[in-house]
Amino acid sequence: MINRSQLFQALAERLQESRAVAMLGARQVGKTTLARSYASANNCAYFDLEDPQSLESLAQPMTSLNALLSQGRTVVIDEIQRRADLFPVLRTLIDRYERSAQFLLLGSASPLLQQQSSESLAGRLSLVSMGGLALAEVMEDGQALQAQAAELWLRGGFPRAVLASNPRAAMRWLRDYLSLVIERDLPLLGLNVAAPVMQRFWRLLAHYHGQTWNAAEPARSLGLSEPTVRRYLDFMTGLQLVRQLPPWHENLGKRQVKAPKIYIRDSGLLHYLWGIADSDALWQHPKSGASWEGFAMEQVMHVAQPDEAYFWATHAGAELDLLMFKQGLRVGVEFKRVDAPRMTASMHIALQDLKLDALYVVYPGELRYTIRPASGTSTGVAVEAIPLTDLAHVRANWS
Repeated sequence: MINRSQLFQALAERLQESRAVAMLGARQVGKTTLARSYASANNCAYFDLEDPQSLESLAQPMTSLNALLSQGRTVVIDEIQRRADLFPVLRTLIDRYERSAQFLLLGSASPLLQQQSSESLAGRLSLVSMGGLALAEVMEDGQALQAQAAELWLRGGFPRAVLASNPRAAMRWLRDYLSLVIERDLPLLGLNVAAPVMQRFWRLLAHYHGQTWNAAEPARSLGLSEPTVRRYLDFMTGLQLVRQLPPWHENLGKRQVKAPKIYIRDSGLLHYLWGIADSDALWQHPKSGASWEGFAMEQVMHVAQPDEAYFWATHAGAELDLLMFKQGLRVGVEFKRVDAPRMTASMHIALQDLKLDALYVVYPGELRYTIRPASGTSTGVAVEAIPLTDLAHVRANWS
């Protein structure tokens, strides 16, 4: 069962706090479904800018929207990136109606929306990020099962892939999805690149999944300049299809890694690019560990909602997979696809050098247990192993 009530509640709370909220996310993650549900429950005026009727209704936007706001109705505008000319109108109306003006804007092109946020709607727009389905949203009877976790890992979080009749049908949908993004969405957003070149770029991204990024090798492979390749990467990151996890630097007197790590955010999309069609092929793939790490990281980020997130590594070999800053605390997370994780030298170093307030090890088992009690570390910080399927029940631990 799919349950996005938590996201629905978070959206409602944000609209209580802000005059305008922009919900960003990759295409097909469920933004429209959630917004339509909210609009129906709250008598909102809904406009879909891919619908000719909505476009006609907003031919004179100041007149149309002014009439709705004067009635005290919240206005929902989907695919807002198709009408950049609306942003100055929204700014005028928000200022005119002060706190009574409520707008919910949806878009899959976050670079445009963030630019407009800093220009036309600075100080008026709150950004909410929406990803694909998380494990906490596909639980049965409030419990996340190992089988559900394995299936979600294989298919990824796009609702249509999750609900496909079988894994091969899910992979066919993901193939068509990526083709649609490359051939239709990117040109509309100003990235005019030949489809074969962009397909090759995506396969290079899949090769780098879970690794530090070096633009030189992809640039040579594609016959492009390094700045061009970086621009492609930043564009995909802005569309929330790729995660660039930046490195964290401490003044430690050690040589530290300074390049970001690259993750394809949806594990199903990654598996399509790797040519994986079923669970057997996934478990046997030489990079399945890197895939599981990226999948588990997205689940942690969904639950923890950190203020900032990084990874940390030194050239001597010490590394921390995820360093989150949340409410002034430093929380470290390691991802281990093993049966029973134990303390490692890297964990000791990270605890000492980064002065962590907590350290968790997420693994695919079923038992939650203490790896090292607080009294067993020189820093006085306990190290705990948490099953991936328990993340939905340990929200308090991340803050």
